[in-house]
Amino acid sequence: MGELPPPAVTVEVSNPACGDILRLSVLYEGDRVTDVRYKVRGCTASIAAGSALTVWMLGRTRAEFSSLNADVIEEGVGGLIPESKHAAILCIDAVKALLRKHGM
Repeated sequence: MGELPPPAVTVEVSNPACGDILRLSVLYEGDRVTDVRYKVRGCTASIAAGSALTVWMLGRTRAEFSSLNADVIEEGVGGLIPESKHAAILCIDAVKALLRKHGM
């Protein structure tokens, strides 16, 4: 948990329906993620999903981000009830924001 200082790349996304906010900071060495941190203001499911996202991202390349989907995050937290599936979508939105920031 937490944030990384520059030169880490940081994005913030929110879910306007529930108000959850995910701030994701990623440090790269070349194209590979060497450190990743997150902060969440939201429900327990979003906090858990943010953690699962950072575990998944560590050691991966930006090119591998495109293979991420909500099912991967849900599996990482042991499943989500229908009312909490927005937490996995928030994580996907954060990764998409990272890719946009990199022009991908």
